[in-house]
Amino acid sequence: MQIGKAALWMTGAIASFSSMAIAGRELSVTHDTFEIMFYRSLVGICIVAFFLTVSRKWHQVSTRRLDLHGVRNILHFTGQNLWFYAVTVIPLAQVFALEFTQPIWVILLSPLLLKERLTALRLTSALIGFAGILIVARPGAASISPGVIAAALSALFFALTTISTKTLTRFASIGCIMFWLTLIQAGLGFIASVYDGQISLPSVNTAPFLLLVGVAGLFAHYCITNALAIAPATIVVPFDFARLPTIAIVGMILYHEPLDQWTLLGAAVIFAGIFLNVWSENRNKSATPVQRAHTE
Repeated sequence: MQIGKAALWMTGAIASFSSMAIAGRELSVTHDTFEIMFYRSLVGICIVAFFLTVSRKWHQVSTRRLDLHGVRNILHFTGQNLWFYAVTVIPLAQVFALEFTQPIWVILLSPLLLKERLTALRLTSALIGFAGILIVARPGAASISPGVIAAALSALFFALTTISTKTLTRFASIGCIMFWLTLIQAGLGFIASVYDGQISLPSVNTAPFLLLVGVAGLFAHYCITNALAIAPATIVVPFDFARLPTIAIVGMILYHEPLDQWTLLGAAVIFAGIFLNVWSENRNKSATPVQRAHTE
């Protein structure tokens, strides 16, 4: 029953991520990525403010370590802009495949930024993940486009965002983190949007897509959080991987994008590396101290 509930939550996450990619591509005709982020954040502010008010948790919002909130949101703002750019210039399946490398970057960066131990299994999973990146990008066999570079870099910035979020959760509530996320990124989006002296206002055609981007972005992470709360990561991760074939089919139907065998193969290799790490972490949690020491 718990697995079934987790599957339903992950279905919501897959639908949200996919719809956000489609909306981002449709919006690119009228709005640049900075404008999309600005309007998305405005929608987010309204949603977060509503839930803080209904749950009476405004007292949880504080200015403690506002500098870290700022760093986190600059990282996320950069990664999200790169992601929105990538979905407009390369196949959606390729974007999602490269985005899946985020956990690999977390594995490699955590020892440097969080002082976590880099075990042999973690290093092996990272190497497998990067082998998958090479299969997707195929340097030498095909030219590496700016879109591929943007998608790969977005995963790196998302990983840095994850690490900084982990630090923030030690003293800040989810409501507090989400409030500063939407507020700071709205400011960043506005500054970047008006830098060239002009900003495109929402129209009857773009407003629904802007609303969809704002709602889907928050709902996707809400779904994943609920799935992880009721089922092990070893169950949730395979469901999350279903995003790739889903968006590949969507891209084929809506945008006539071919099903690239190298993208699918590379994504499968990336998934194998991620799953190896998740499996080893779960095994270590259930092991005795002696067994854990032997494994590491």
